[in-house]
Amino acid sequence: MEIFTYMEKYDYEQLVFCQDKNSGLKAIIAIHDTTLGPALGGTRMWTYKTEEEAIEDALRLAKGMTYKNAAAGLNLGGGKTVIIGDPKKDKNPEMFRAFGRYIQSLNGRYITAEDVGTTVHDMDLIHMETDFVAGISPEAAGSSGNPSPVTAYGVYKGIKAAAKEAFGSDSVEGRTVAVQGVGNVAFTLCDYLHKEGANLIVTDINQAAVNRAVEAFGAVAVDPDAIYDVECDIYAPCALGATVNDDTIPRLKAKVIAGSANNQLKSTVHGDIIHEKGIVYAPDYVINSGGVINVADELNGYNPKRAMKKVETIYDSLLKVFEISRRDNIPTYMAADRMAEERIQSESKSRSQFLLNGHHTLSRR
Repeated sequence: MEIFTYMEKYDYEQLVFCQDKNSGLKAIIAIHDTTLGPALGGTRMWTYKTEEEAIEDALRLAKGMTYKNAAAGLNLGGGKTVIIGDPKKDKNPEMFRAFGRYIQSLNGRYITAEDVGTTVHDMDLIHMETDFVAGISPEAAGSSGNPSPVTAYGVYKGIKAAAKEAFGSDSVEGRTVAVQGVGNVAFTLCDYLHKEGANLIVTDINQAAVNRAVEAFGAVAVDPDAIYDVECDIYAPCALGATVNDDTIPRLKAKVIAGSANNQLKSTVHGDIIHEKGIVYAPDYVINSGGVINVADELNGYNPKRAMKKVETIYDSLLKVFEISRRDNIPTYMAADRMAEERIQSESKSRSQFLLNGHHTLSRR
């Protein structure tokens, strides 16, 4: 790939290659956009087949974080790191400490956190070398701990916003919600829905997780493939991505698709199809942004009440997405991107007159 051509096309700011022979560190930090503030995005460790594949993944994920952070109303830009290696075999403390020093050298332009293949323990090692890391151990001052309950609360609020758009009321009392996957986030989500009086249909490849939900919430259990065929008002994908596809769309009875999974649409074409069918889709990176909102709150010294208050704004963000979708007659996945882009453009225009002295604080606020 021609790296500068790609970066210019999607307007990336910076690509940083980090190497430490002693520890075996091979990391790529991609910073997409810092218009709204320092770039926040996790560190992923993966066995990439080629260096080019790793570079492409870092760039793609960094751009996604710009949109996610902007749509969540955070004063943060988008970045991402990929470390080339097997997370089960290649980790060592020296690797993450060396990486922490590279982050420190960026002087606050990039803040990292946990992601696929990395753990809280890895973040603690990075934290030994830099303060520009979030998601460290709960014992650490200012840490938020497990983000799952906060993410679940945001998804619950997002489901209510989608229900309002589809049914004219944000109440889920008496509504039937088909929840695909009942892991940590989805189980807490089910608790919120159950307490409001929703009827739950659940599935998971882990039978113990299904049994737990049946026992706790009186949920009806179905086989994994049968979840697409059930009579329901809301389909909540909370497991693997790409479950909204050519095979499943004709089978779905729901008027709303809203859940915690990433990359719910197999492709943008499927977003177009469900828009044409009149199904209200809550774009995944907006509805599941509670986790990143929670992590971002650590940057100001973690306050759980303040974080939850901010997570509640996911409701308003989604109402705005639906409004843009109607205004511009576009699918909601496009409307979410447009909302993020409009916020960045507005900020870039208004910011120039205030930075004559070139002074930047961590929060840029």
